[in-house]
Amino acid sequence: MRRAAVRGSSVRRLARVNPSTAQARVIVDELVRCGVGDVVLCPGSRNAPFAIALHDADAAGRLRLHVRIDERTAAFLALGLALRSGRPVPVCTTSGTAVANLHPAVLEASYAGVPLVALTADRPPELVGTGASQTVVQPGIFGDAVRHAAVLAVARSEAGQQGRWRAAVDRALAAALREPGPVHLDVPFAEPLVPDDDTSWPDPLDGRAGGRPWTAVAPGMPAASEPLPLDPAAPTVVVVGPGAPAGLDLAGLPVVAEPSSGYWGAGLRAGPWLLGDPSLRPAQVVVAGRPTLHRPVQRLLADPAVAVHAIGDGAPWTDVAATVRAVGSLPAMRPDAGWLARWQAADRAASVALDAALADDAPTGLRLAHALAAALPDGAALVLGSSNPVRDMALAGAPRAGLTVVSNRGVAGIDGTVSTATGVALAHDGPTFALLGDLTLLHDTTGLVLGPDEPAPDLTFVVLNDRGGGIFSLLEQGAPAHAASFERVFGTPHTVDVAALCAAVGVAHTAVDDPAKLAEVLGVPAGRTLVEVRAERGDLRDGHARLRARIDAALSGL
Repeated sequence: MRRAAVRGSSVRRLARVNPSTAQARVIVDELVRCGVGDVVLCPGSRNAPFAIALHDADAAGRLRLHVRIDERTAAFLALGLALRSGRPVPVCTTSGTAVANLHPAVLEASYAGVPLVALTADRPPELVGTGASQTVVQPGIFGDAVRHAAVLAVARSEAGQQGRWRAAVDRALAAALREPGPVHLDVPFAEPLVPDDDTSWPDPLDGRAGGRPWTAVAPGMPAASEPLPLDPAAPTVVVVGPGAPAGLDLAGLPVVAEPSSGYWGAGLRAGPWLLGDPSLRPAQVVVAGRPTLHRPVQRLLADPAVAVHAIGDGAPWTDVAATVRAVGSLPAMRPDAGWLARWQAADRAASVALDAALADDAPTGLRLAHALAAALPDGAALVLGSSNPVRDMALAGAPRAGLTVVSNRGVAGIDGTVSTATGVALAHDGPTFALLGDLTLLHDTTGLVLGPDEPAPDLTFVVLNDRGGGIFSLLEQGAPAHAASFERVFGTPHTVDVAALCAAVGVAHTAVDDPAKLAEVLGVPAGRTLVEVRAERGDLRDGHARLRARIDAALSGL
């Protein structure tokens, strides 16, 4: 759990204050004053003023500090903390390539709407372009991926600067929450970079009185916009992805919801399997959030015979096929009971076929997702890795309430997922589990490295290890025509001993050979544990095809 931030300023006029030290102390104080409770730090020389100020604030109980050796891992840890808490979380780095390593997480935060703060130390501008070590052009490095970017002036020994420093922090945090997303605050520090014996600082560093200078905008609040001009009585399907506004009244409507949408528990069990059935084709579709998982969804949204509407408040909305007719709020609907009954009957028939296959010859990943969803305790958080795990959960997991499900679907990369899950676990008030593939695990092995003094999460990783990239077996690259090249350049096989990896980083390890045994080893997390479920990829494509045929046969009998 996040340590509660102590309100008010604790910065005082102290000895051993040089300009860089003073500036760092004031910025950290303002972060705390504005409600920041967690900060992630990577070691470096140029960001030493921040490192010392953050250490002091952590020691005083004013914030919770997390230290990581790898900037990319650190950024995804901050993203996970912000994703679960909804509050801005800074990640603080030194200059140079350290800043560039934040970019993947900044992109994910941008497209997922997560308030990540890139707090980067920099060289003074007069050193840029001179050949100075570890010096690059940092302003603008994240392009238009950030909601706000600012470069502070180099601190000098003169009065009246702290108000500008605090205002810069206020503007950055307000921007991170106004339209949730990442921001960049670049702070050039001149030497000396550590406290010294200078006692000549010209004015007090006390924080100004009062509350937060900005208004927090809670993520997921219902959009305030004009009602959609749709037919309230027409056959309608609602497709929901991550980022959907909270509080939607979807009663009486067939709902196909992705697991991390916030509406999974309200969705049809076999919804993704039903979308291609011609007898269930709707007259109109309402899109909420950003659904990205299923190709049948994209084909439905591209169907010119279907009227597509998007829920939104004018901010970017999902419209890959350029078919959205209007953007607004959901009006009161008058759904036909017979339309919903047809979908529910199809859902029951498909679910019976799906459950039979899951008990028989369905691919291991689908069986694992089904078993995991059923085994998790109420109040748990579940982090789903990209590629197959999130799709397996959508296709085979029985939707249920009582879980907080999150996934990096902003850019849908596999990078940083271990660290994202760690951040979610540290911010979640309850046990946390993560379903990952083996390549996703290996892509972020440094996310498993935890210093002896760092806050440790209660987190269980459930890893499907099929020794390569299973997702490609289900795509065009996995067709028989490409068999000669497939395994090396798409399957990317590996021989990593996951148990040995866990031993090296201090994570408990358990292996199971059958997803049906998962419940036997899946207790409430205490510390960090990895459950490895071993599988083969060779039959993955054919296994999905057999399952599709069984569900189609069940639907044809209606």
